Amino acid sequence: MFKNTYQNGLLSIFYSCGSNPLAIWDMEVQNGHIKRLTDAEVNSIVLEIVSTNVATTYITCPKRNQVLGIKLPFLVMIVKNLKRYFSFEITILDDKNLRRRFRISNFQSTTKIKPFCTSMPIGLSGGWNQIQFNLADFTRRAYGTQFIETLRVQIHANTRLRRIYFSERLYSEDELPQDYKLYLPLERKQKKGKVGKKDEAPPPPPPPDKAAPIPPLVEEIKPPVASETPKEEAPDTPAPVTPATPEPEDIKQEPVESPAPEEQPVESAAEPEAAPEQPEEAAAEAPEEAPPEEPAAEPAVAEE
Repeated sequence: MFKNTYQNGLLSIFYSCGSNPLAIWDMEVQNGHIKRLTDAEVNSIVLEIVSTNVATTYITCPKRNQVLGIKLPFLVMIVKNLKRYFSFEITILDDKNLRRRFRISNFQSTTKIKPFCTSMPIGLSGGWNQIQFNLADFTRRAYGTQFIETLRVQIHANTRLRRIYFSERLYSEDELPQDYKLYLPLERKQKKGKVGKKDEAPPPPPPPDKAAPIPPLVEEIKPPVASETPKEEAPDTPAPVTPATPEPEDIKQEPVESPAPEEQPVESAAEPEAAPEQPEEAAAEAPEEAPPEEPAAEPAVAEE
């Protein structure tokens, strides 16, 4: 189809905004639909391919048994991820005059290389994606042969298409024509947003002014907290601590000294004049303790 045409730069085979985007494409629809609609994200007309079965709904380029004959090595597709199963196939011709087919899908996890078909997984991010496929590199890696030309492209459900084109190399966003860019309306919004940001450039100085009063607020918060804590601690800490500490100390000293007075009551019984108030208790306690211990033993020793 394009074998006898001059191929250089960019060669588009599908554009959703054209008057007849499927002029050179065949369609197959079962349990699904293929229609053009306006995508709210890019505010542009796109082609939607949706079906309950990925294999039964697809578009194929070119029609019937023709071949594309495109020798440009890079295939670029602008598609939208609908978060459903999606796949596409590319048939190429290598220097051994063999037809090889690359099948790419988002429901496979491993790469399988067969003599005439290679299945590969692909990961798509949310929203619109730009798929760049290096046909020459994949042909060399998979089969060790040289890429000659692309024969057929087949896009299966489920996705939305904006543009499909071939290129001799990968172009940057600035090098591409306006029609080949996806986010045309969004770029204008971004430019307007940038202008708005420039207009909002003076407001940024106020934030530092607002940041300045923040430290004094923090400083003002600290003193009241510090002033309140000592006031609460000053009356509370001395009051409970002072009475509490002597009581345990007295309690500890009484059991420690208690054994000594138990041994001294015997002497206190002999000397009742030293303690006028305690001798009554000591005398009451002494006779009870004196008889079991050996009251007569001491005088006996004295007599000896």
